[in-house]
Amino acid sequence: MSASPSEEAQWLRRYQPTENPVGTLLCLPHAGGSASFFLPVARALAPDVDVVAVQYPGRQDRRTEPLIDDLGTLADRIHALLAPAPQRPLALFGHSMGALLAFEVARRLEADGHRPAHLFVSGRRGPATYRDERAHRSDDEIMAEVRALSGTASALLGDDEMMRAALPSLRADYKAVETYRCDPDASVTCPVTVLTGDDDPKTTVDEAKAWDGHTTGAFDLRVFAGGHFFLGAHALEINQLLKRSF
Repeated sequence: MSASPSEEAQWLRRYQPTENPVGTLLCLPHAGGSASFFLPVARALAPDVDVVAVQYPGRQDRRTEPLIDDLGTLADRIHALLAPAPQRPLALFGHSMGALLAFEVARRLEADGHRPAHLFVSGRRGPATYRDERAHRSDDEIMAEVRALSGTASALLGDDEMMRAALPSLRADYKAVETYRCDPDASVTCPVTVLTGDDDPKTTVDEAKAWDGHTTGAFDLRVFAGGHFFLGAHALEINQLLKRSF
């Protein structure tokens, strides 16, 4: 990956040292999430895989930076950080909002002639599968949805003041997702693996299957027990799956 050292440090986080890794896994968090969400993945895959997690502006140490509420703009910024010719195989792993971002970054990479080794999309229906969602227009709706999905730390969920402080980044992310539109014919050529929970209110199994129409490469659907944030309960199996993609 190439960018100015300061810009790369802003956006891309490495939590574990690696030597001669077999590949790089670029991880993109969910709405309201941060790079540290993927710290357990980095620990599990080191030192064989260079796990790089994206830190969106407007949260944690980037909380004073302007928010980005457009998915295409986010994808453009992340894509610009990637080297014109990656030095090793690159796979992408995105959860929820991050799944859509991973798909859009993969499309941009392929347009440059750099096909990712694999695209993992988690907790998100096919990109052209539309639901009329407008939570970003109401702070109360955002907070209710986050609590329903258990998408943040339990301490934060129980602290109304902290939840209110997190609202700007949540609102921007929800707007980015809810205003995103994808052409039904948009696709990648790389292999796509979809991970989904069997009790996810945001994605039915049939909606997860819709990703099959967005790749001309191999397609695999893995259904796990759990809701929207099923990843932690199945970390061992999922981490092994990620590692085998290189």
